[in-house]
Amino acid sequence: MLVLATEDPLAVAAAEAIHGGEIATLRRLLAEHPGLSTARIGDYDGRPDGGTSRTLLHVVTDWPGHYPNGAAAVAALVEAGADVNARFTGPHTETPLHWAASNDDVEALDALLNAGAEIDAPGAVIGGGTPLDDATAFAQWQAARRLVERGARTSLWHTATLGLLDRLQAYFTGTTRPTQAEVNGAFWGACHGGQQRACRFLLDHGADLDWIPDWENLTPLDAATRSGATDVIAWLREQGAKTAAELGR
Repeated sequence: MLVLATEDPLAVAAAEAIHGGEIATLRRLLAEHPGLSTARIGDYDGRPDGGTSRTLLHVVTDWPGHYPNGAAAVAALVEAGADVNARFTGPHTETPLHWAASNDDVEALDALLNAGAEIDAPGAVIGGGTPLDDATAFAQWQAARRLVERGARTSLWHTATLGLLDRLQAYFTGTTRPTQAEVNGAFWGACHGGQQRACRFLLDHGADLDWIPDWENLTPLDAATRSGATDVIAWLREQGAKTAAELGR
């Protein structure tokens, strides 16, 4: 396997071609350097933690995403042998699809799925979860909805956060109902997603109006405020919701 430091001239040239949308240049580099499509590119330098590394498909989907000709870059790399499910190595194990989902880059996301990317791959920075976990947590709504359209597995959190009311209601019709913690988390997610109907449904089913998760000190009202969900903010205030600051947290 070809291993390149981030500052290696070949790695730099490939990244510049990808970020500039220069597909002809990318194809030439891939042809001239066998193994480039599967190369590991990273920061090594004898670091005790072994450093981090990624692939060129990660470069295509790197923040902020939406690089010109992103779908064509994905296709060129896959045609040259890139592993569409390759993992980042370091503090997480995200695939390129995780990164596309985190950037709301639907073009690259579709290209990766068309090339066989695993839609429910684990390894996200959000609890080791799926690309949909990243998309919903980071409020990347176009990517989240496209993942659902293309068959991503949804949880109670996803259905609430995206306002998928039919799926949400189904969790409360069977013999096994969500736990209080799950209902609270879903309510917080619905506020984060600006989904007033889902918020109302979950509050009617026992959600804690001022629940604060363990991942950040924000109440549902704070989450809605951060998302700019004005209708949800007004509704929450009508219900008596408070911010974390108002609760002295």
